[in-house]
Order: sequence, then C-alpha cells, then structure tokens
Amino acid sequence: MGLRETFEALSRESDLSRLADFLNDQNISDVAELADGEKDLAVLIMSQLEVQRAAGVFKILDLSAQKHIIQHLPPQKTAELLNELPSDDRTAFLEELPNEAVRELIKLLHPEERKITLAQLGYPEESVGRLMTNDYLAVEDDWTVREVLQHIRQHGKDIENLDVIYVVNRQGQLVDDVRIREFLVSAPDRPVHDMLDGRYIALNVHDDQESANRVFKMENRVALPVLDHNRVMLGIVTIDDVLWVANEEFSEDMQKMGGTEALDEPYLEIPIIKLFQKRVVWLIVLFLGEMLTATALSYYENEIQRAVVLALFIPLIISSGGNSGSQASTLIIQAMAVGEITMRDWWHVMRREIISGLLLGSVLGLIGFVRVVVWSQFFPETYGEHYVFVGLAVGCSLLGVVIQGTLTGSMLPLLLKKMGADPAVSSAPFVATIVDVTGLVIYFTFAFLFLEGLLF
Repeated sequence: MGLRETFEALSRESDLSRLADFLNDQNISDVAELADGEKDLAVLIMSQLEVQRAAGVFKILDLSAQKHIIQHLPPQKTAELLNELPSDDRTAFLEELPNEAVRELIKLLHPEERKITLAQLGYPEESVGRLMTNDYLAVEDDWTVREVLQHIRQHGKDIENLDVIYVVNRQGQLVDDVRIREFLVSAPDRPVHDMLDGRYIALNVHDDQESANRVFKMENRVALPVLDHNRVMLGIVTIDDVLWVANEEFSEDMQKMGGTEALDEPYLEIPIIKLFQKRVVWLIVLFLGEMLTATALSYYENEIQRAVVLALFIPLIISSGGNSGSQASTLIIQAMAVGEITMRDWWHVMRREIISGLLLGSVLGLIGFVRVVVWSQFFPETYGEHYVFVGLAVGCSLLGVVIQGTLTGSMLPLLLKKMGADPAVSSAPFVATIVDVTGLVIYFTFAFLFLEGLLF
C-alpha cells in the first residue's frame, strides 16, 4: 500500500496515535508532497507531526499551503511551529503576510525568537538580512581545540550546518572561519589563533540578495557569515535560501520578460481580478506604443497608395527587427542576472551586437533580396518591372532593422539598470514595440532611396 493509501486508511479509522506514528516515520519530502495535495489534509498532517518534523515540512510547502495551515491550526500548535522554524524561514513566511497578521503571529513567539524576527524584518526587503539565520556555531580565538570540540558537543546537536565553525573575538567581530575537519585532526592543546589565516568570505547584512547569489556561485560555499558595518557577526546565510531566492528571481524575470507584472501567488490560486490587474497595465502600455506604429504608417500613407507593393513587406520588416531585439534583450538580461555582464561592459556589448546585427542582418537581407528576385521570375506582375530595386530596398531595410533591433535589445536593459530599474522590464514585447516604429522609418527611408522617381 502506498503512502497516500495508508494515510487515507488510517484517517478513516480515526486512530490519531497510529496516524501520528506513521507520519513521523516518513521522509519529510514525502510528507510535504502528501500535504501539498489538499490543504485540509495538510492541516491534519501538521497537527499530528512532531514539532521538529512539522517545521521541516512547513518550510518546503508553497506559500498558499503555509497560509492555510497557520489559519486553521490550533493556536498552541501554531505557536510551537513558529517557534521551531529557523529564523530565516520564519521571516520569509511572515514578510508575505499582511501587517495585521504579522503582529498577531509575532505575539506567539518566545521573547528571544521575537527579538530575532523583529530584527530581521527591520532590514530592507531583498537584503541579506532577511535571509540570515542564527543557526550557527561561533568560538573565540583564544580557545584551544579541546574547548572548541567540547563546545560543539554541547551546542551542535541542533545546528543544521556544522561544516564550518566561525571564530570571533570578544567583541563578537568575525576573525576567520575554519572547517570542522581542521579541529578534528589538530592536537587538543593547539590554540585556535594558530589555525587562522584571515582569508574568510563574508556578506554585509545590507547587501542585496542577488549579490549574495553571485558570491555563493563564485566561492562555492554552502554557507557564508553575515556581518554588520563593524564586522560584528550577526548570522549566516545558507545555500538553500539563496537557491530559493534565485528561483523566485528567475520566475519574476520570466514573467516580466513576457510583458506582465510579477505574480506573488501561484497562477492557479491568484484571483482572476488580480491576474487581470497584473496583465492589463503592460498590455495598455504596449498598445499605446503600438499606436505609434499606426501613426508612422499614416505618415507614409500617400507613398503606400502609390506603391502598394511596399505594404507587402511591412510585417516582414518589423517582425525581423522585433525578433532580433527580443533575442538580444533575452541574452543580455540573462547574462546580467548571472553576473556575466556589468555596466562597465556596455561598450563591449554594443560592439558585439553591432557585429552580430551586421552578420544577422546581412543573412536576412540577402534572403529577402533573393526572394523578391526569384519570385519575380515566376510572377512578374507582383513586384513590377523595378523588382530589383524593390529587392534592394527590402534587403537593406532588413539589414538596418536587425542592427537597430539588436542594439535596442542589448542597450535597453543596461540603460534601465543604470537608472535603477529592473532590466527584466525591457521585455521582449516592449523591445518589439520600440523596434516596430523605428523599423518602419528605416524601411521607408530605403524605399525612398531606391524607388524615388520609379514608383513615387
């Protein structure tokens, strides 16, 4: 019998003792998967689990399930659960709740946990201070290895990460970090200060979370200490929290790049009216932007009437520019997100995109020219006797709009970053809207250049 079948059978028997024993014997990930299925079952599951295991399950559930559990658990169980949660996971949950709910839940915390939580909530959003936990071991630099090992035995049972032991002075300032294996293989009487090299990597409590993600990636660490401006150690940030932030940032960027505001709830659970509000603003902005395309077309209305053949290539021209711009913006935003590109690289990016635009535009322009010429051999009436000049106008226009698209798509994210905005806002639809208008101007400029006196 599978996990779900056994759980349902025990639930029908109403034997809560056997149900609790069964749940406490399962892997936390399996219980979390079971709790994720139905919210009412999640409440029953959390009420029967031991508090330590309940905390382990709770912190890996999605936000909507967490909210439902807290709303329906008995107050005593809720208090036990919140106090058992690691401070970083508790802060991450509370910061998603309304202020009124946060005030009520904080009352359930023990004084020390309440002090830690309020301190973390006091740090700016998106800062490292919101991610850190006090779940670490620190020793003083004037101890011996024997004293360190004794301290680990006394206080290390409930510490999640014991790979690194942090060494501080009497003022609480970080001196160094030492891997636990160094203490295990050293002589018991060896002073700690003889084991230090001062080459530690640390985060500042006010650093933004994205920069923490880059440090973790570059330094290949599972945890990093968090310091204030005076180098006093406040806590640590672990890799699981940074990965969670990276996943959230990725989801937000994908939504913004699709031309919508970031969703703060799962798609299937967000109310329709809220989903409408998230999407309608960008649609209106993009619609107003596309109206500029209609304005540009009206400016060339007389030329289109005299040379209707030009209208045939308008979708081709503007879509090619939009596609090249979307490609460039996606590549640049992704490179900026992982730290491959900074503002100092703008000239290298521009130079590469100009070359890329020339190469890509030349290929598309050649294809466009050949297409016009070849088509005219079979259907000469389509483009008329001046089909070669029509082909040149189309080919050169494709070259121009692709260069324009790649430059717009690559430079706009950097410009927004410079202005303090989110580069992901320069989404593919937004870039395409800008390039549509400029593409029309480029197209008709080349049309005048090659066809004036022939079709006009």
